[in-house]
Amino acid sequence: MSRIGKKPIPIPAGVEVRQEGNVLTVKGPKGTLTRTLHPDMKVTVDGQQIVVERPSDEKLHRSLHGTTRSVIANMVEGVTNGFSKSLELVGVGYRATKSGNTVTLSLGFSHPVVLTPDEGIEIEVPAANRLVIKGIDKEKVGIYAAKVRAIRKPEPYKGKGIRYVDEVVRRKVGKTGKK
Repeated sequence: MSRIGKKPIPIPAGVEVRQEGNVLTVKGPKGTLTRTLHPDMKVTVDGQQIVVERPSDEKLHRSLHGTTRSVIANMVEGVTNGFSKSLELVGVGYRATKSGNTVTLSLGFSHPVVLTPDEGIEIEVPAANRLVIKGIDKEKVGIYAAKVRAIRKPEPYKGKGIRYVDEVVRRKVGKTGKK
């Protein structure tokens, strides 16, 4: 039995969960998330908790059990608190400026890179070398942060580029000249 899958998901106050077939809708103070779940997984909403059960011990059902529970728990967490990823720009002259809804990045290219956030994504610039990507959908926040990081990945010799705040960049030793 899946340790994660068999744990019930508590529904906090102010969160409404509706289920129509295999479509689950979670509505909370930050917004509404809707997701189509696998038709084999049995999701029941009783009182102030959500329980995920699997129909059999087949390999597919075992793998879906914990995943389905985690997805639903992330939906509940997203509509109550939201998710965020912090990125930092490391390099001389690397900076971000926000004007309206768009963010302009100076990353050492011959042109500035202009970012417009996707639907449900918000970008904050607390400092010139820091970006915070926020949203209620954990998957969308992670994908958008990865797209921003892919614009200028951190390189191993000087460590310049866009990286997650908690990311550790493994540094390499450069060339040594002959004497």
